Amino acid sequence: DHAAMPADFTLGQNYPNPFNASTTILFSLDKPSWVGLKVYDVAGRLVTSLVQEKLPTGTHRITWDGKDARGQQVASGVYVYRLSGPDGLTRLQKMALLK
Repeated sequence: DHAAMPADFTLGQNYPNPFNASTTILFSLDKPSWVGLKVYDVAGRLVTSLVQEKLPTGTHRITWDGKDARGQQVASGVYVYRLSGPDGLTRLQKMALLK
């Protein structure tokens, strides 16, 4: 069914936003692609990498538990998540963690 296939490389707003314990991030791929989904603090430092792999065409749902790459809970604040995809495409969104 072609109607269900994404027509573009997109990154949705996380939900809930702001969030407390965890949040869900949706993104769509219009073709199979190597993608990276990473979370950064407002100073631009990498907090954690959520995805770094080749994924099929379609919509993908990733949950972030508010922890850094070492498994430590991060502080309340604003974070940026970045989706990197084919041909150098990138998409950014902001999210807020409240405790």
